[in-house]
Amino acid sequence: MVKASDERSFTKSLFFGDIQEDMVFPYPTLDEENMARLAMILDSLRTFAQDKIDPKKIDHEACLPREVVSGIKDLGLMGMQTPMEYGGLDLDTMSYARIMQELATYDNSVAVFVGGHQSIGMKALLLFGTEEQRTKYLPKLASGEHIAAFALTEATAGSDVQGMKTRAVMNEDGSYTLNGSKIWITNGGLADLITVFAKLKCIKNGEEKERITAFIVEKSMGFKAGPPDEKMGQKGANTASIYLDNVRVPAENVLGELGNGFKIAMEVLNNGRLGLASGCVGTAKYALKLAVDHAEERKQFGRKIGEFGMIQQKFGEMILGIYAMESIVYLTAGMVDRGVKDFSMESSICKAYNTEMLWNIVNHALQIASGDGYLKKHPYERLLRDSRVNMIFEGTNEIQRMFIALSGMEGPGQKLAQLARAFKDPIGEMGVIYDYVATKVSHTVNADRLTRSDPLLKDEAVGFEEGVKAFAATVEAALRKYGKHIIDEQFLQKRLAEIAMNLYVQVACVARATAQLHALGPEKAQMEMRLCKAVCRKACHTANQLLKVCDANDDDEIRKIANFTYESGGYFCPLH
Repeated sequence: MVKASDERSFTKSLFFGDIQEDMVFPYPTLDEENMARLAMILDSLRTFAQDKIDPKKIDHEACLPREVVSGIKDLGLMGMQTPMEYGGLDLDTMSYARIMQELATYDNSVAVFVGGHQSIGMKALLLFGTEEQRTKYLPKLASGEHIAAFALTEATAGSDVQGMKTRAVMNEDGSYTLNGSKIWITNGGLADLITVFAKLKCIKNGEEKERITAFIVEKSMGFKAGPPDEKMGQKGANTASIYLDNVRVPAENVLGELGNGFKIAMEVLNNGRLGLASGCVGTAKYALKLAVDHAEERKQFGRKIGEFGMIQQKFGEMILGIYAMESIVYLTAGMVDRGVKDFSMESSICKAYNTEMLWNIVNHALQIASGDGYLKKHPYERLLRDSRVNMIFEGTNEIQRMFIALSGMEGPGQKLAQLARAFKDPIGEMGVIYDYVATKVSHTVNADRLTRSDPLLKDEAVGFEEGVKAFAATVEAALRKYGKHIIDEQFLQKRLAEIAMNLYVQVACVARATAQLHALGPEKAQMEMRLCKAVCRKACHTANQLLKVCDANDDDEIRKIANFTYESGGYFCPLH
């Protein structure tokens, strides 16, 4: 097996069989100053939310009340990660994630409004803006005087951004004229400023070609917003189409380099996915609390329903799910705060894992509530509607799985390609061959280990280590089998992505529980240790099952059935 570079993310290294445990140990925590500051913000937010945020009213009226929007602005929550010099709170990523979690506890639409403004709307300006651009725009965005949005998606360009139809043309005076339209834009109908992505003919690496470029577009420049989209859930969050008809944008409003828009969009979405994943934790905790309260009150056959095994099983799954969700979100947020350059795969894992786990948790809560769960007067059906879109926006979970698998295999694939070339010229490339053989022997005889996990979690650490070793071997075998055609093997990609997700869950929980064991001791951290062990057993079992079916499976049969279904136009085996 080939060796990963130290520049790689933690999870990408797992595709090589490498465990960079210094990236996950010790589990991140806030220092006393930031903890105290976060506590003050959360106290103010709770006081405001309990008095002003009425999720039932927001859902019914399909908009956010003015007093809610004004209150959010007054709390400073529109500029949480904006530097203080521009009027923001300059919070670290862990604090931001915790506040997004809290907002989603009260209402998903409010969380989406705030996240759409900060996690993606103004994020490109924060990451790639010039000093002049930041000075001009950030103060009003941080105060909430102006609202930001992010416009990438089009009717023909969802995850496939190369299908983008919006065009920018450079004018003689250096300005640009934009034409096109965007759909499903969060805060689109409210926005004063939008980060717009358009194709522009430009020269890069000596070649003229249409490349995606990012622009800061003000409302005064002439973009129009359509009516609010009517949605299944998150009705209070404004979502609208944006229309650009000969919108003239000055040269100084180009974000980053010409033709560098795709990279900008991806980096922004990496941040946005982490905010979304942390919001899922808050909604999941709220759903759990509703279910606990109901189970304590509701009696059947003379007993509280919480005493019945099938209900207890649901509660167990909900608690384990929340523990895992929380563990990966704050591990990833801590990586960002430590300056880890590449956290793209970890944020994708958080997004896919947490949105699907939230869906399961809300579904369990509704089932525990039984008939009450289906009634509109109770919050369960709203939570179910609000939660469903999370698996779709900011990149569908199918796209997340493709990204995780293909991005993870890119490095090992390149190394194997180098090795193949080396064997054609063994004299001139002995260094490549030697490195491969030495690494192969090292991984076989002395695979990477977790040396910093608590001894009480030895079984969980070993399960993770063995999983990483088997995973890397499976990745290499798949690359050897399919080569460049691996891009078409989506059944396999899905499995590999889910193995990576479950490995990340395991190590996040082990790192978190280790920190608690060291801080509190085994007796006080007993329940946390129990949660860690249960989550790891489940994740390890799932990963092992997926490893087994990477080769022996029914993929070909499923393909044939699916293709015949398309040809038949639907179900093709009626009894009558």
